[in-house]
Amino acid sequence: MGNKTFNPRTPSLRWTAISDFAELSPKHKKPEKSLTEHIKRSGGRNSHGRMTSRRRGGGHKRNYRIIDFKRDKLNIEAKVLSIEYDPYRTANIALLQYSDGEKRYIIAPLGLTVGRVVTNGTGSEIEIGNAMPLKDIPLGTQVHNVELHKGKGGQMVRSAGAYAILMAKEGEFAHVRLTSGEVRLLPIECMATIGQVGNLDHENLSLGKAGRNRWLGRRPASRAVAKNPVDHPMGGGEGRSSGGRHPTSRNGQLAKGLKTRRRKKQTSKYIVTGRPR
Repeated sequence: MGNKTFNPRTPSLRWTAISDFAELSPKHKKPEKSLTEHIKRSGGRNSHGRMTSRRRGGGHKRNYRIIDFKRDKLNIEAKVLSIEYDPYRTANIALLQYSDGEKRYIIAPLGLTVGRVVTNGTGSEIEIGNAMPLKDIPLGTQVHNVELHKGKGGQMVRSAGAYAILMAKEGEFAHVRLTSGEVRLLPIECMATIGQVGNLDHENLSLGKAGRNRWLGRRPASRAVAKNPVDHPMGGGEGRSSGGRHPTSRNGQLAKGLKTRRRKKQTSKYIVTGRPR
């Protein structure tokens, strides 16, 4: 899958780079209706109507695709019907139809094509798209959609181009190196899917114009130093000012170098090697 560029007939087209959607199935432009649902958009407001997440709102209408992160339909073959676009994530999704007729969406790994057969559970082959516990996966294998807790469903390594590597197995835990470089202990019974997440060229996209950000539901953001002191700690000053202090957030939290992870977080004991800084 590559990106599509344009002749610079307008200023915005000069820098625009969008996906060519070559991996997607041309006959499946509409999603499976039984696997979609509507999500009410909040515009960044909480249940009291107060703005808690700024710079959100508007955007094109879209339906959420229900993804099977658990892969808990065990030892039943499923055929890939189509590779489809998902507006709620960077990766593409694959529509599976199991031998009993049930359909489910999964994250589409790199190399998965229409017509392939995938399976879930112990005893599955080490092939792209198959899901199985970490204890059944050979060392050095690339995996994605990795569970943190058995049966909860994949929570890590789900974005476009991401993959983790199974490094070692010791007793009840497996050493998994994540995309960030962190090595983490995971229960050996946790499920993971073989392969790397597809749509590798997503990181090379260029929106080209502000309007495309609005289509995605992202509203404009102004610089902190351009605001008034009443609106931001870095605002104000006579003439143009670079802030005159260490950069902070709107609430005064340091923006550079501050470690925000809780020191006594219980899951810290499962981190063997932290992310490189």
